[in-house]
Amino acid sequence: MDDDTILEVKDLTTHYLTTDGEVKALDDATFSLDRGASIGIAGESGCGKSTLAFSLLNQVQPPGQIMSGSINLDGIEVTDLSESEAREKIRWKKVSMVFQGAMEIMTPVYSVGHQMKEPLKYHKGITGEKAREICERYLELVNLEGAIFDRYPHELSGGQKQRVIIATALLLEPNLVILDEPTTALDVVVEARIMNDLKRLRRELDISMIFITHDLSILAEVSDNLAIMYAGWIVEFGEAYDIYKDPKHPYTEKLMAAIPDIRTDIERLEYIPGVPPNLVNPPSGCRFHPRCHKAMEVCKEMEPEIHEVDGVNVKCHLYSEDESIAESQEAEYDTAYEDEAAAEAYEGEEGKRELDETGMTETEDEVMEE
Repeated sequence: MDDDTILEVKDLTTHYLTTDGEVKALDDATFSLDRGASIGIAGESGCGKSTLAFSLLNQVQPPGQIMSGSINLDGIEVTDLSESEAREKIRWKKVSMVFQGAMEIMTPVYSVGHQMKEPLKYHKGITGEKAREICERYLELVNLEGAIFDRYPHELSGGQKQRVIIATALLLEPNLVILDEPTTALDVVVEARIMNDLKRLRRELDISMIFITHDLSILAEVSDNLAIMYAGWIVEFGEAYDIYKDPKHPYTEKLMAAIPDIRTDIERLEYIPGVPPNLVNPPSGCRFHPRCHKAMEVCKEMEPEIHEVDGVNVKCHLYSEDESIAESQEAEYDTAYEDEAAAEAYEGEEGKRELDETGMTETEDEVMEE
């Protein structure tokens, strides 16, 4: 890993060993992040975004487990660290995280200052007025008054709570900050202000950031690189501009086509039929094939390799140089609901339904309700 790289992840695999089976939440994730740069991670719920974030902290909760792979964070191999070593060497010092639902994690019976001082006391032994001075400085850095230090969580608005959590994540001056859905449950005005604050902080503090969200419009503003995840895989990774301009993976194409564009006359927005698969027993071959509008027969049988296309890494058979794959026939079904075999691969035996007169196994509304 060169000096310009703060994070290098290779073939990272994290599974959850449950009583129902092994949940393949993250498989073979590979990417790198330069110092001062940012990565946006997008995908549907359950695709492995948060699992990836917790893996980077070596903080996957049981029954989760990092199965294999490498995480090199500023020269430290994270997967080799014990729990106590991870706390001492990397968490909040090298990497910190703004957790999903951060507004609800503050303890209501303690003041903001009491909770902010905790990492300073634990990691650096700083207490008293010195700790207060540092906390107030970071509160002001996120556009809050220092007086917030003495208030309690119930006295703050949602946006103020979120800023407090961001300030706390920055206290120990980490090289990397992971933000998991940092603007969830905020109105659009507060969301815009917080995203502007984050862009400013990244520039002023020269830190790297990883943004995790469902909102591709947010990532367009803050991300240098973009990772699109589906069913535990990173299916597309590259510079954000290139992916937004010309998405390569069929899943990314559909995600981009679902975004309203005020500059274009669009009769109807695109959508992806079905829902993500059960990762205890994911579909064979490409995990997206039951929902893919460009699926080929080979997609049902063989897992795709990662191909570099115009500087973007894409996990898809469409870009294979293997002639036998390139000549594969188009799949016999268009969506997960038009073929009984697809329904079985998609949901398992319990997902099979009798075909009705139209050839559909269930209406889309019924599937979404389930």
